[in-house]
Amino acid sequence: PEGFPPLRNEAAVRVLRGRMKGIQGHCNSCYMDAALFSLFSCTSVLDSMLFMPFPLCDRDVQGILRDEIVNPLRRTGFVRAGSVMHLREQLTDKGQCSSFTNAEKDPEEFLNLLMQQILGMEPLLKLQSGGRQQDSYCYQIFLDKQEDLVVPNVQQLLERSFLSSELKLVEIPSCFIIQMPRFGKEYKMFSKIIPSLELDITDLLLDSPRECCLCGDVATLECS
Repeated sequence: PEGFPPLRNEAAVRVLRGRMKGIQGHCNSCYMDAALFSLFSCTSVLDSMLFMPFPLCDRDVQGILRDEIVNPLRRTGFVRAGSVMHLREQLTDKGQCSSFTNAEKDPEEFLNLLMQQILGMEPLLKLQSGGRQQDSYCYQIFLDKQEDLVVPNVQQLLERSFLSSELKLVEIPSCFIIQMPRFGKEYKMFSKIIPSLELDITDLLLDSPRECCLCGDVATLECS
């Protein structure tokens, strides 16, 4: 199958900037449009989803995702709403939910259906909390109101979310999909969030050797 590389640097600006660019929204598709744009427009980390024959892989869905959404996005910078609706119709047929074509969903629900049930991918994240391991495809940041954070960055939100939930990464993930704090029309926890172009996960890794902040030797105890 034909493939187009992700957009980088000047090419990304040239192809994606301007009117009628990105993924066209229609009928509560914003959650899916934003997720697909983030996963594929400027990175190839998840390109295996477009080509690999996973154990449960549905070739129809894979073909729509590759040929009608990702390739046009990378080639022209625009995906029409009908292409996304075609994918939504397939998700409705393959999944257990009849409202994928008209209702707004949580991005995590969409990713779990696509990656786990339709493509049969292995989980991307291995997390541990309270001695129990849990596998997932993405991580949603959950936080109580943080009075000292007015305009936070992703690094700060991720660290505080892991700390409050007593979570650790069992291993370095091959791909770390992070969903920002949710908000509705009436309330936003943060008016803006600054993207962190790099993430330091040293303190989030389970059993990762780290330096003692007092003596400089390898630390043996961790204080939250």
